[in-house]
Amino acid sequence: MGITTTTFDYAVGGAPYEGYLARPDGPPAKLVLVAHAWGGASDYERGKADRIAAELGYAAFAIDVYGKGRRGSDPQENEALMSPLVNDRGELQARLAGAVEHAKTLEGIDTSARAAAGFCFGGLCVLDMARAGLDVAGVASFHGLFSAPANLSDYKIDARVIAYHGWKDPMAPPEDVMSLSQEMAGAEADWQLYAFGNAVHSFTTPGANMPDMGVMYDSDADKRSWASFGQFLGEVLG
Repeated sequence: MGITTTTFDYAVGGAPYEGYLARPDGPPAKLVLVAHAWGGASDYERGKADRIAAELGYAAFAIDVYGKGRRGSDPQENEALMSPLVNDRGELQARLAGAVEHAKTLEGIDTSARAAAGFCFGGLCVLDMARAGLDVAGVASFHGLFSAPANLSDYKIDARVIAYHGWKDPMAPPEDVMSLSQEMAGAEADWQLYAFGNAVHSFTTPGANMPDMGVMYDSDADKRSWASFGQFLGEVLG
């Protein structure tokens, strides 16, 4: 399927952010927001947006949570960008809300409903979209972080939730998985968890190869999660 791509600036709270939109050629398609890993918006997320448009037939908006030009080039810089938002979930949710609202103004897409997918830190982002009640029909977390936000309580989750998780991921150990399951049940969410038994963190990231840190690409988990993701989008967006 042919696609059209555009890079553009958008604003949240008066600050500049940089977005990327991939649209399948043809009639307006419903939209999937794509949230980035801890290094910031990159070719990896733009590639996922392209695949969503070309293979699954949805428009895809790769959002920017850090701000235009704010990108990490090594683990220390990535951590310095991510940690303030992990520790201030209200600010993170405000930036996510700004991206969701901007998504409704994009031209050439079907704005009647939207979903979101996130990778690593982006997995936490899309879970927070659901937790904060942002206007998304469903969210998919790929090897995401699971910690619940301290700024919200007694919330119900209306969006459908699916989490693709490497069971051996040291950044989301089994106790975090159990906490997530309890949180989702308490929020009365329609949720699913796919745990890939031999996978670790970043299992959808080709070239990831840091076994000592629990970061490795896994082609089987990548293919299986992508196939399930396509089905999930069909359920929540049609």
